[in-house]
Amino acid sequence: MPTMRDLPYLISALSIVTILALAQQQTGTRRIPQFENDDVRVWKSIITPRQPLSMHRHDHPRAIIALAGGSLRVVKQSGKSQTVTWETGSAYWLPADPPGEIHADVNEGERSIEVMVVELKKSSQ
Repeated sequence: MPTMRDLPYLISALSIVTILALAQQQTGTRRIPQFENDDVRVWKSIITPRQPLSMHRHDHPRAIIALAGGSLRVVKQSGKSQTVTWETGSAYWLPADPPGEIHADVNEGERSIEVMVVELKKSSQ
């Protein structure tokens, strides 16, 4: 049975386990919110190899800034797909998705793709 003398070691061990668990949660495909107001929503997407973003849609147009580029296959719910290539350091404009259309993003490369997404919430007049 542990004694009070063992407490610092137990706390250290629990801290290491907690840090490792958090690190595992921070790996893999994910969206990381960055900023939001009435006009824009900004997030960072990290798409790791063979871990696609789940089916989703974009109701608003957006700019994509490639922080770590690569080729991405966009797979629509209908089964149709297209491949897009984003060059590191370049920016791209993407319109809103057509009504009712959803898609998944699949990175079939060997390295993670990282993009900053700036979505416009309002239509320009």
